[in-house]
Amino acid sequence: QVQLVESGGGLVQAGGSLRLSCAASGRTFNSYHMGWFRRAPGKEREFVAAISWSGDNTYYADSVKGRFTISRNNAKNTVYLQMNSLKPEDTAVYYCVADGSPIVVVTTPVYWGPGTQVTVSS
Repeated sequence: QVQLVESGGGLVQAGGSLRLSCAASGRTFNSYHMGWFRRAPGKEREFVAAISWSGDNTYYADSVKGRFTISRNNAKNTVYLQMNSLKPEDTAVYYCVADGSPIVVVTTPVYWGPGTQVTVSS
């Protein structure tokens, strides 16, 4: 089992950058595939990015490809989401997720953090 806590959210102007962090508890962090989802006001939850347990493979939603970068540090039990060139439509609550399956982590991951708010002003 793993517990997740996000940090790094906040208010930023369009075109700016933020880096989200997700600290995971548990001694088996490096056996989990990790990812990020988001939920914008009035919209369904959507997949943002995922990274394999080794960090060798990454996956992105088309809407963030080229602007966001996911990475992980297994020694620190932490996963990151670097967000550049932010747009108002990136405004959402961002959730860190984890799952033992690389397929499930991008669809219905089993572990979720409480979320962190990101607001991009125009």
